[in-house]
Amino acid sequence: MRETDRSGRPGLARPRPERGTPPAGVPVPRPRRALHPGAWWLWALALGTAATRTTNPLLLALLITVSGYVVAVRRPHTPWARSYGAFVKLAAAVLVLRLAFAIVLGSPIPGTHILFTLPEVPLPDWAQGIRLGGRVTAEGLAFALYDALRLAALLICVGAANALASPSRLLKSLPGALYELGVAVVVALTFAPHLIADVRRLRAARRLRGRPDKGVRGLVQVGLPVLEGALERSVSLAAAMDARGYGRTAEVPTAVRRTTAALTLGGLLGVCAGTYGLLTAAGGSYGLPVLLAGLASALAGLWLGGRRSVRTRYRPDPWDARAWLVSASGAAVAALMILAGSLDPGSLDPGVVPLEPPTLPLWPAAAVLLGLLPAFVTPAPEAARDPRKEPTT
Repeated sequence: MRETDRSGRPGLARPRPERGTPPAGVPVPRPRRALHPGAWWLWALALGTAATRTTNPLLLALLITVSGYVVAVRRPHTPWARSYGAFVKLAAAVLVLRLAFAIVLGSPIPGTHILFTLPEVPLPDWAQGIRLGGRVTAEGLAFALYDALRLAALLICVGAANALASPSRLLKSLPGALYELGVAVVVALTFAPHLIADVRRLRAARRLRGRPDKGVRGLVQVGLPVLEGALERSVSLAAAMDARGYGRTAEVPTAVRRTTAALTLGGLLGVCAGTYGLLTAAGGSYGLPVLLAGLASALAGLWLGGRRSVRTRYRPDPWDARAWLVSASGAAVAALMILAGSLDPGSLDPGVVPLEPPTLPLWPAAAVLLGLLPAFVTPAPEAARDPRKEPTT
């Protein structure tokens, strides 16, 4: 097709711009880069650390609410981001199982408020200290609920990190010395989200065909295709890793390898010893110095170990000011909860004997609310594209 230009001479027809394309000369805004995945994991692990420092159900519920709100407003539209619901269901199952064990096996907490009495099964003499059935008290159930809620909050915080941080980008950000270990961990973490996505897709397909998708029959008929898809995915992953030269290392002198192993192993032992010292009353004097020395040794070992890796990074994720803010908000929550536990332990660990309703301490609750900062300083996820609204040519 030919057309005339302004001077009247014939020329080639100009291509029409696609629908939705800005006109020429108008600057196109650059999309904001997503947050560094390591910042999401540091934020979530810090909230989990804060959850382990208290058994107050009101504070634990507030921690769960804070992490859930951040996930709701900043979760990307990706298959692996749907794993948050699975972690919530797992946390609910932990709560139910812990209460069931407290009812059936009893609780070591003495109580006077008897709710009901189960028939007790006599056990032999070698099973002393264990009972089946008997009295179920409100104090025992409250103790089991507080303890299970702490573990549930920790699981939900880990689920928040899985839903917010991209596993592939997290793998790309790991040091070279941890690349092989990081691949194994990322593959394990992405297995559950892909499995959940496959189950949802197959159940939806069975419902469209009018076939049952629930019960034992539906589970068996859905499980086999899911297993087949997992095996095909593992074969494809192995082929992709082999094509990219996975496992190839550079030649490093023997002395450097031994030094790296010694520094890394000694650093990890120092971190374990320092953490144990901080958690015990007797090790408060040596816990922090040993922990810092262990961290320095482990980081030096990782730096030396990175010389063995010959891989390069394409467009690495920057650790910008937003990543610092997100990590600092989680660290502030954990630090303030630890400080509150040393200043006022009764508010963080309410007793159940005598049985009293828990109270919400004000400044620890305000410290937990600092965890909401990522919901305001991080970019909103991109909207999911609807194929029915794609521009046509």
